[in-house]
Amino acid sequence: MNLRLSAAMLLVLAIPGIVLAPKTASAQNPSNAPVRVVIVGLEHGHAGGLLSSIPDQKNVELVGISEANTALAERYARQFHLDKKIFFTDTDQMLTQLHPDAVLVYTAISDHRKVIEIAARHGIMSMVEKPLATTMADAIAIRRVSEQHHVPVLVNYETTWYPSNTEAYRQVEAGKLGAIRRVVVHDGHEGPKEIHVGPEFLKWLTDPAKNGAGAMFDFGCYGADLMTWMMHGETPISVTAVALTDKPDIYPKVDDDATIIVRYPKAQLVLQPSWNWPFARKDMEVYGATGYAITVAADDLRVRYAGEKAESSIKAPPLTENEQSSLDYLVAVFRGQIHPQGDLNSLDTNMVVMQILTAARESVKSGRTIELKPLPKQ
Repeated sequence: MNLRLSAAMLLVLAIPGIVLAPKTASAQNPSNAPVRVVIVGLEHGHAGGLLSSIPDQKNVELVGISEANTALAERYARQFHLDKKIFFTDTDQMLTQLHPDAVLVYTAISDHRKVIEIAARHGIMSMVEKPLATTMADAIAIRRVSEQHHVPVLVNYETTWYPSNTEAYRQVEAGKLGAIRRVVVHDGHEGPKEIHVGPEFLKWLTDPAKNGAGAMFDFGCYGADLMTWMMHGETPISVTAVALTDKPDIYPKVDDDATIIVRYPKAQLVLQPSWNWPFARKDMEVYGATGYAITVAADDLRVRYAGEKAESSIKAPPLTENEQSSLDYLVAVFRGQIHPQGDLNSLDTNMVVMQILTAARESVKSGRTIELKPLPKQ
């Protein structure tokens, strides 16, 4: 069973007792018209992948880009053959003039709150790149502004669109693995400098204030997101973490490798985010009381069930049309076809993710295990 539920109804976000009605299809934007989106920020390197994919999206129309760095804006305009008329240097001015349906945020993580607050004042939903924020204070402020202005806030993870992860979830929900006992998640690559990310991207990725940490936040968020989804939003009991800087000549201010142990009453999550893997990887091992499922890249799994003498390989079925990419999902939420509560991209899930990440950072600083409790209602 997938928690990304379809519903032509009011959008309920993860704010206890609060029902939020998103800006949805209207006379200005009928349900079959493309969703008009703007991009805020180009310093996040994933913006390039987004701009490459938008031309293939019949349900999305890019109407504006806000970027204060004019040299960076000009570079993207040349690279993607974009009309310079759609570029702005001021986000508020762009939203006032264009009245888009959704804001896609590609800034440093520390700027997410500011952009979401601007969009919310205009009554516009936002989708940010993972993780939600760099601090718990910002995450709580984002939740508050989402409630006050009745706008959805979504978080995009590449691994949401991996059929293998959804199939692992289905295996758990179907009882094929028994109760979850241990989940191990490996995420990362050789390092942002080593894979030649753009200079504007590298600058904030390696700034602990703008990124939250190093590899710990950059890649630890993936597994925290997946586990929170599989645990149906349960807040863990405690978080214990260690972090290393194995390449201080490259990453002197942030960690480039971390191990995070997240404890639940009857289960344990082990996150291994790193900028030191020999190859890029995003994979997960789910061990239950009676079986296991190990994801292999985006589409395949290795599984073994009770009574079997050896594991077997299976291919995950494709995701539904509304769930194959961040833009497909965004459109479905805007049109009221997906109800983002308790799923991988929802605000309630990502509030727990932020609890895990900020506790991990505190654990590294203090050398202690950090105990957690569910967030209080607003």
